Amino acid sequence: MNVLVEPHHDGGLFGRPLFEDPSARALSRVGVVDVGSNSVRLVVFDGAARSPAYFYNEKIMCALGAGLSDTGHLNPEGRVRALGALRRFHRLAKGMGLSDLTVVATAAVRDASDGPAFCADVERETGLYVRTIDGREEARLSAQGVLLGWPGSYGLVCDIGGSSMELAEISGGIVGRRETSDLGPLKLQTIKGGKKGRTAHIKATMERLKDAMGAQRDRLFLVGGSWRAICKVDMHRRGYPLQVLHEYRMTPKAVRQTAKFIATHPNHEELRAACGISAARMALAPLAAEVLVRLVKTFKPKDIAISSYGIREGMLYEQMPQRLRDRDPLVEACRFAEAKDARMPGFGKRLYEFLEPLFKSAPFARKRLIKAACLLHDVSWRAHPDYRAEVCFDNATRANLGGLKHSERIFLGLALLHRYTNRREGTHFEYLYDLVDEKTQTDAEVLGKAMRFGAMMWMDKDANLGEFRWFPKKKQLELRLAPDAMPLFGEVAESRLNSLAASLQAEVTIKQRKR
Repeated sequence: MNVLVEPHHDGGLFGRPLFEDPSARALSRVGVVDVGSNSVRLVVFDGAARSPAYFYNEKIMCALGAGLSDTGHLNPEGRVRALGALRRFHRLAKGMGLSDLTVVATAAVRDASDGPAFCADVERETGLYVRTIDGREEARLSAQGVLLGWPGSYGLVCDIGGSSMELAEISGGIVGRRETSDLGPLKLQTIKGGKKGRTAHIKATMERLKDAMGAQRDRLFLVGGSWRAICKVDMHRRGYPLQVLHEYRMTPKAVRQTAKFIATHPNHEELRAACGISAARMALAPLAAEVLVRLVKTFKPKDIAISSYGIREGMLYEQMPQRLRDRDPLVEACRFAEAKDARMPGFGKRLYEFLEPLFKSAPFARKRLIKAACLLHDVSWRAHPDYRAEVCFDNATRANLGGLKHSERIFLGLALLHRYTNRREGTHFEYLYDLVDEKTQTDAEVLGKAMRFGAMMWMDKDANLGEFRWFPKKKQLELRLAPDAMPLFGEVAESRLNSLAASLQAEVTIKQRKR
């Protein structure tokens, strides 16, 4: 099998167009390798194109960029480790049946005098072509990765690697100004003058970046392993209950507090173990924290969000036609899950249409969650009945989904939990409920009970179930059933409908339509 990617095909980074049909939703497995200053990572994407699943994800810490500022060369030990990692990934690609494996190298390889020789060694031993990209291109791809996860997002994207730090502005689905710098923690280790010299260098570099980028006071998106390590420490410091990095939010004050917490902690090994951070990453966290404090002080963002999506996801986004980019990644991922795992794929759309009158006044942000819940309402049916409700909650809150805030994860999880049970008390996840307010919990309960009833009307996915009419001011709920649906309205269905009405604090009336 040939996994060589030629460098100059019309298909861009991948050597071929991934999405030849603009309406395509499916995506065959695509392998991407990111050769960074700290690590070499293989990611194999699979599944729904707009929100690809991570079929395989492996990272090997190589520290290619260690000592680069002093020697001008790649770290010899890191070079051996990186070459070994690429041999392994090449072999894995064959085993997974990948026709392509795209390899991109960033700061360490582009800055090292022996970077071209390393790339030649990789191609000679594995047949893989390594494309080395410059800092501005790295910034662009990282920003596109954020756009993959946050459609319509705007603000400043900051991607930190071992040897560099990139900035890019995004707005209206477009990447604007971009800048690169040497503020990677591996580079900062070599700055002369101790902490005083390092602080002065960081400040001067950040002022240069500010002059180039202009005012950037919207949202700050953080991309990169060092930022994620700081995020994990912040979660630990706060006692934050939901250990999902993507879409985790920090305030400027929290950044300062966590940086101080890292700098003054008496035992970094203990902290590393408590937060699940590798030793190599933890060693760089204090330096990265110094950069982050200055970044926040300089650009003054209104809020800060962690992105698990970066350069690798940006490479996929680049290949997408606009029609595909415009789709909601959350809904696309849920649609893919339904098609793969539900007992009656396609019923989720019908269920949403059936229940939509109950939520006519809901804002768009809530309606997309309702649609997602309806698509997912049956995908966990294989779980043991005694644990199905909890499995649903766990899957929703911890799933690798883009376009989903933490509070929205809890709403979705609670709705799916109530799809299988009337009560949410007594679960193993009660400690997470407080991430949303009581009204949100009640709204999720109503949605869950509505799906619980709607699932009783299970017929052909295109069948006419009837319709709901909801009069919230009068607290009156009316169900008009189609004739074909009437035989399905037995005792259990009636009980579930009454439970829904109780959560709405409504009186319920059942009528049969003539047709």
